[in-house]
Amino acid sequence: MRARLKIDLATPEPPPQASIDAALRLLTTGRLFRYGEMGGEGSEAALLETEFAALVGSKYCLGVNSGGSAMFLALKAAGVLPGDKVLLNAFTLAPVPGALQHLGAETVLVEINDRLVIDPEDLRLKAKNSGAKYLLMSHMRGHIADMDVISAICAEFDIKMIEDCAHTMGATWNGTQTGRFGIVSAFSSQSFKQFNTGEGGLIVTDNPDIAARAILMSGSYMLYEQHAAAPDAYVFDRWKGTCANHSMRISALTAAILRPQLPLLPARNARWRVIHDRIAMRLRRHQMLRLPNRPEAEGYIPTSIQFFMAGDKIEAVIKESTAHGVPIKFFGGDTAIGFTSRSPHWEYIDNPQQVTKSEQILSTLCDVRLPLGLTDDQADTLADVITQSIDAVML
Repeated sequence: MRARLKIDLATPEPPPQASIDAALRLLTTGRLFRYGEMGGEGSEAALLETEFAALVGSKYCLGVNSGGSAMFLALKAAGVLPGDKVLLNAFTLAPVPGALQHLGAETVLVEINDRLVIDPEDLRLKAKNSGAKYLLMSHMRGHIADMDVISAICAEFDIKMIEDCAHTMGATWNGTQTGRFGIVSAFSSQSFKQFNTGEGGLIVTDNPDIAARAILMSGSYMLYEQHAAAPDAYVFDRWKGTCANHSMRISALTAAILRPQLPLLPARNARWRVIHDRIAMRLRRHQMLRLPNRPEAEGYIPTSIQFFMAGDKIEAVIKESTAHGVPIKFFGGDTAIGFTSRSPHWEYIDNPQQVTKSEQILSTLCDVRLPLGLTDDQADTLADVITQSIDAVML
């Protein structure tokens, strides 16, 4: 009898009751804007920034309205100007090159390897040939490159690294959290991430000038003293008047929903890893599937699972699997669909580039979202649907 999964894999983890209670308390006050003209110290947003900075181990933190805004402001605050070349791994989501296009920067695509992470040798080559002084390091789908090697290359070529940690909240490389390798890093609390506020973003850095610039540009209306995880006032004096207000600040409501979720991160990440590894173990048994290698140094936190599918009937398998309750995303399609895309789909990039190796790797790459509420039995059924769909179509 064919397996069938009877849950919606696109169902996000709902905020806990504490988040709902905090949101309701705030709604009764009407103070949904993060700043107050008569003083807003101790606001939900300021408290969130302090708590998230402590969680990541960073000096400064800024909440903004989305992960994409976090990337844009992180890049701009780091000094990226229109026309500057920025290195970017070729496997990522559209908002990442979108942040570079928003800045007017020039994207320099870097090949990936079979682990779905940036290829160090191509990074070294592109850094040398392009002269780029920035790297936007995107930990796409939670896959973490050898950050010791990447950091060494950045040091060799005097490159500033900005991290996109939207998929790696709490993940580590050799015990160091992602978000601690770059000079500034961006996180997301969009519904399908580790935290769910619908939309939301966070920026962390140890650099006081980057923090001050980001706060000013986020739209603080010179009320930056209402931030707690922020540099001293004299740092802002160096920059106020020169930083445009981009109105990307976080709302107090988003912060109120997010704060109670912070302590849940370790347990959530542990459960996601159990779900992923249980499904991965079953998928690896199938002769037509291959999963990316995960080195011991990678403390991965998977909210989805990726696998390579052999054969020329991948889209037929996807149709079969979807009909049995497991929609599979496919990165090798001719057009961008939903949360999948690759560089040929980013037509807004002014300098189209060939990343042949990456295209070959992505041509058979599939992806399935893993909701946190998936039970062990449902995880087994999910794997069975995929493998049985392959057998029904290809064998």
